[in-house]
Amino acid sequence: MKEKDYQSVMGRKAEIMLKSVGIDYSKFESGSIAFDYEKMMRETGYTLEEMQNIQYSVNVGNTPILELKNLTALARKFAPEGKGARIFIKDEACNPSGSFKARRAANAVYHAKRLGYKGVIAATSGNYGAAVASQAAIAGLKCIIVQECYDSKGVGQPEIIEKARKCEALGAEVVQLSVGPELFYKFLLLLEETEYFNASLYTPFGIAGVETLGYEISMQFREKYGKDPDAVVCTNAGGGNLTGTARGLAKAGAAPTIIGASVNLSGLHMASDGQFNKKSFTTGHTGFGMPFSSWPDRSDVPRSAARPLRYMDRYVTIAQGEVFYMTEALASLEGLEKGPAGNTALAAAFSIAQEMDQDQTIIVQETEYTGAGKHIQPQISFAKDNGIEVFFGDPKDEVPGKNIIFPSHPSLIKVKDVDLDHMRKSLIKTAVNTYQVTPTEADIKFLAEETKTDAAFVKEVLKSL
Repeated sequence: MKEKDYQSVMGRKAEIMLKSVGIDYSKFESGSIAFDYEKMMRETGYTLEEMQNIQYSVNVGNTPILELKNLTALARKFAPEGKGARIFIKDEACNPSGSFKARRAANAVYHAKRLGYKGVIAATSGNYGAAVASQAAIAGLKCIIVQECYDSKGVGQPEIIEKARKCEALGAEVVQLSVGPELFYKFLLLLEETEYFNASLYTPFGIAGVETLGYEISMQFREKYGKDPDAVVCTNAGGGNLTGTARGLAKAGAAPTIIGASVNLSGLHMASDGQFNKKSFTTGHTGFGMPFSSWPDRSDVPRSAARPLRYMDRYVTIAQGEVFYMTEALASLEGLEKGPAGNTALAAAFSIAQEMDQDQTIIVQETEYTGAGKHIQPQISFAKDNGIEVFFGDPKDEVPGKNIIFPSHPSLIKVKDVDLDHMRKSLIKTAVNTYQVTPTEADIKFLAEETKTDAAFVKEVLKSL
């Protein structure tokens, strides 16, 4: 019998992960900072054609692109003359579980069944849980979803509780925990006890599954409009959404501007019991987007396949009130009621479109289902119940954890740019501090790829440390 106390289980982390994922990550390591990312993606993932066949066989993917003509017209009212790009969305809510995460889950569950696992486990409070549950049901596998759901008073986030309901409806067992370090401990313990597959968001299978989304965007745009989109906006949390989409676009030979967008929740600590229910967004916010971009290998696998700084051309934030406003605008102007994650990128796209020429195009690469706790009404009510002020004004004055400010006029919806060079420097610094080595030339080349810069940039940062 193995010891089940916290320290003992955490001490077996590498052993548990190897058995539950089936990837020997040491094959890709160099012994220093660098590792062979493309080899990892190539040897443990699937070809684009294989991924498409897997997904299409379970009714995932091939979702429509919709032009938002009324929101485009509204954006042009506030744009300089000749500005106001056409705004589009890729309607991923059409997938079986209601989000793009079905693409990741389809590949992960297929791989688990192929390797002979009897079930799958995922640690997620978001749409991915529903996606894994949905795909496991199709494949005839058992499914357990582990959620970080409550604060110490037993008060749960309405959006997370909604997703638990959906997971259970799809046949999964849901294990709900309070915020804190117990989540990863319980996750590891369940993997060890059940011997199920770790359907992590951050494996090569999961990230490769999103490549079909980027590829479809390019193919559909070329077919309908004769060219690729000029800009693609991805809601950014753990980085897999942006990474997979960008890789798929590249495989189609497309090179649009790749923009990451996160809800600004600066000042709120995601693992803080007291602040857990002070936020109105459980994903797509800076509490995940910032740390996972500047150090991807903080995930539940030794090397994350989600590495957004490799692909990001621009990173912007948007306020909570602006996303709520855009959610309502999408429903009332376009007749489309969608959930908060995709609307984060949509609020950003509404602002960025006003910087672009009218003959250009910008696409939000995902939508998600909405309902119950994901809807803006329960979110706003929950915020008020937790002492958050809610009023109309200028969103630039919004203070996360204190208030939510809806724009008193749509012209006030404005993105704020994140300093990407600062994040790149942070990644390089963390890499050096983590591995405690003098970087080799191979390490410098790797860090240049990681940060989408060059050797000169990396050497300059190293010199300053």
